[in-house]
Amino acid sequence: MKKSSLILTLAAGLLLGFGAARLSAAEASAPVTITGTMVCGKCTLHLTDSCQNVVQVQKDGKTVNYFLEQNDVSKAEHKAVCGGDSEKVTVTGTVTEQDGKEMMTPTRIDVNKS
Repeated sequence: MKKSSLILTLAAGLLLGFGAARLSAAEASAPVTITGTMVCGKCTLHLTDSCQNVVQVQKDGKTVNYFLEQNDVSKAEHKAVCGGDSEKVTVTGTVTEQDGKEMMTPTRIDVNKS
């Protein structure tokens, strides 16, 4: 009796664990939209070895840097911020954490002209 109860408990725990892992993976790949200031990670922030778009967002009184992956969407908007300039932008994409950095794969970048 104790043995079958233990097996049943372990099976239930495994099912819950796999369900939670799938839910976390689905949440991580859900698109998010951020609004902030886009700058060059090399020219302005001196945080990257090569030019890369970084969107700075204010969260809870702190500046959070979102390093944009080098895809076609990101590259198309880089010229405007390279060399020390900045732009107010709204970016949509998926966010992951890599080496303690917020990495974003943008699917859309809208320049806020105001």
